[in-house]
Amino acid sequence: MTMTDGSSTDSTVEPFDAAPSALDHDQTMNPANPAKPVSSPNGNAPVTDDEIFAAHEGGKLAISVTAPIADPRSLAIAYTPGVAKVCRAIAQDASKAARYTWAHRVVAVVSDGTAVLGLGDIGASASLPVMEGKAALFKTFGGLDSIPLVLDTTDVDEIVATLVRLRPSFGAVNLEDVSAPRCFELEKRLIEALDCPVMHDDQHGTAIVLLAALRGANTVLGKDISKQRVVIAGAGAAGIACAKILLAAGIGDVTLLDSRGIIHAGRDHLNPVKAELAGRTNVAGLTGGLAEALAGADVFVGLSASTVAEELVATMAPDSIVFALSNPDPEIHPEAAARHAAIVATGRSDFPNQINNVLAFPGIFRGALDSGARRITESMKLAAADAIAAVAADELAPDHIVPSAIDPRVGPAVAAAVAAAARADGVA
Repeated sequence: MTMTDGSSTDSTVEPFDAAPSALDHDQTMNPANPAKPVSSPNGNAPVTDDEIFAAHEGGKLAISVTAPIADPRSLAIAYTPGVAKVCRAIAQDASKAARYTWAHRVVAVVSDGTAVLGLGDIGASASLPVMEGKAALFKTFGGLDSIPLVLDTTDVDEIVATLVRLRPSFGAVNLEDVSAPRCFELEKRLIEALDCPVMHDDQHGTAIVLLAALRGANTVLGKDISKQRVVIAGAGAAGIACAKILLAAGIGDVTLLDSRGIIHAGRDHLNPVKAELAGRTNVAGLTGGLAEALAGADVFVGLSASTVAEELVATMAPDSIVFALSNPDPEIHPEAAARHAAIVATGRSDFPNQINNVLAFPGIFRGALDSGARRITESMKLAAADAIAAVAADELAPDHIVPSAIDPRVGPAVAAAVAAAARADGVA
């Protein structure tokens, strides 16, 4: 999620359309001031510039060999002449590529560099460290190999054509840091064009972990999701996806805001994505801005560059929930929010209740690939959210509504749940 993640059709990105949150990246840099050290995840001494650049020197990835080549015999097996037998076998039966190559286990991490962290449109080359980091997370938490692919084009047609031509080289596509509203079209077209799982993580990873966190919070508070009204500030890629998954999960009502205020059916100048949601959200029929939206609301979800005044949070319903997810600066400081809300979460690793995409995407893609799924369905996303929530079920507390971002139990649990859902949906 980034500052150019908004789904406005205007050329100027406005506050509520922006989404500087980088929920799937640990807080190891400060986009507002890259030279300023930030808090370390374990709360010890701040991470320094020297540590950051040293860790990235030469890149964060390398290719390892699964069949070592130590003598002429192993060379003859791994390469010529032995490899020719495998090539002929695949040429005769293309399905054998799944067994005798790595392609079916490789995720292509694809970006055009237009919506990177809180840095905005910084281009393909500058986005590559993020994609390398994503690949490192895939390996660490999902046991999957992945290849970062940064494309020096923002043209949707060109990106689709490029990935269609590269399809024999990978088994799934993780779209990353692509600005809205192009990200909606790009994901849709790739799902239609490719016979493999495709997911824009900035949308769906965020939404899945958000739903898991909300389930945990409601369990702690003894509340029913079907009776709640959720306010989402930010109608970019993440905000739209969060609204959709909450509706699918049976939320009582969603009030969605962009830079012009509450999205409702009677409002003009809505792009097609927002217009579709206007007919499914705002059951309360509210108009106006954040003040009108938050009055009496049960849950606030911040996915924008906006700030939220403490006095507005004070107008929310009793035992309210505040998810202030913008990075590096939450919409409201957690300590201020906690004076009025029963549960507070952020996207940062130095506060309790970190809502982090790494809880979702490694297991989702692992489960999809394990099951041979051709696509990622809504049921698979809901199953992932349920699995994340279940891992923390025996440890729930107001300051622990989701598992830790590095909890080793999460990836396998999510993968198993997603694979089962894929089989149930008939896409495996």
